[in-house]
Amino acid sequence: MYRRALEGKEKAWGPEHTSTLDTVNNLGVLYADQGKMAEAEAMHRRALEGKEKAWGPEHTSTLDTVNNLGNIYANQGKMAEAEAMHRRALEGKEKAQDGRSGSHVSTGVGRV
Repeated sequence: MYRRALEGKEKAWGPEHTSTLDTVNNLGVLYADQGKMAEAEAMHRRALEGKEKAWGPEHTSTLDTVNNLGNIYANQGKMAEAEAMHRRALEGKEKAQDGRSGSHVSTGVGRV
């Protein structure tokens, strides 16, 4: 289903459109749930590269993908890479939440 949605979005809006990139990210999550870690990593890397260009490296949508990539690395046993991604996501989310009392930042950093 995500594959078909991705193909449609790529044709309609192009591969770098933020909606297309969200679908790429979601496909990565699906692959991870299916245990297809190489495919999941590839999708998250693609989504991250596109989101960094579209939104910038500190946008919360970009940071969600950074966190997802960290989860993939952790599942693959790449702990140094996982920690780097989770720290980046955590620090970015904390910065984005700065000044908002009562906000909760959720990342997978506790898993590392």
